[in-house]
Amino acid sequence: MGKKIYIKTEEEIELIRKSDLLVSKTLSLMGEMLKPGISGRALDKKAEELIRDNGGIPSFKGYQGFPAALCISVNDAVVHGIPSKVEIKNGDIVSIDCGVFMNGFHGDAAYTFAVGDVDEETMDLLRATNKSLYLGIEQAIAGKRVGDIGYAIQKYTEKTLGYGVVRELVGHGVGKDLHEDPEVPNFGKRGRGPVLKEGMTIAIEPMVNMGTKRVRVLRDGWTIVTRDRKPSAHYEHSVVIRKKKAELLSNHEIVEESIKNNVNIKQL
Repeated sequence: MGKKIYIKTEEEIELIRKSDLLVSKTLSLMGEMLKPGISGRALDKKAEELIRDNGGIPSFKGYQGFPAALCISVNDAVVHGIPSKVEIKNGDIVSIDCGVFMNGFHGDAAYTFAVGDVDEETMDLLRATNKSLYLGIEQAIAGKRVGDIGYAIQKYTEKTLGYGVVRELVGHGVGKDLHEDPEVPNFGKRGRGPVLKEGMTIAIEPMVNMGTKRVRVLRDGWTIVTRDRKPSAHYEHSVVIRKKKAELLSNHEIVEESIKNNVNIKQL
């Protein structure tokens, strides 16, 4: 992470928006393709093709040695899952995190998909995590602080519903670098942390576990799973701080539209 929080110009914000639009289109394609029997590696191949065909570069591929264009994290995997030949099964939840570098700026977003007959207890986790993302975004306005975002997410998911909010992984600033300051935790206290200023661009990404908040890293050095092996959900938007209301730079609506047209995916 850098030591300076960069305020973006309107021109820079538009370039980040273009990167995020391609991220969103990629996630939408994943929503079309996901079904029992498809492998993470097959999804990753198609995602990279789409990104490169549209003039982008996968932000994650090669980042600190990561080997793929997407992070695909299934069931108890929280984040940073490496796409593999293992087939997605009926009843799996699949978090897909995508980053795109284009025109000098990164876009970053994620969505957790429910494949086939996912049980209601797990669906409740997905719905709560998705809702908490927007509760956090409501706090992302000029004059508030980073802690207000984390407090809103934590209060709803952990203190009200009893889920576990991951501590080791946080949201972040996004721009010329994939991860910029400030860090944006999904927990915290109101009125604490850096002041949010108009023109800041940040990625808000609640990572919420059905059980314990504790996690561990698998032997591949990347995949982070829950300690109790219970499911975890992850949703992410890139946003720009404005005076009265945060502006979304990524778009989950087109992702959700793709889900409506895929009989293999359960809607939230």
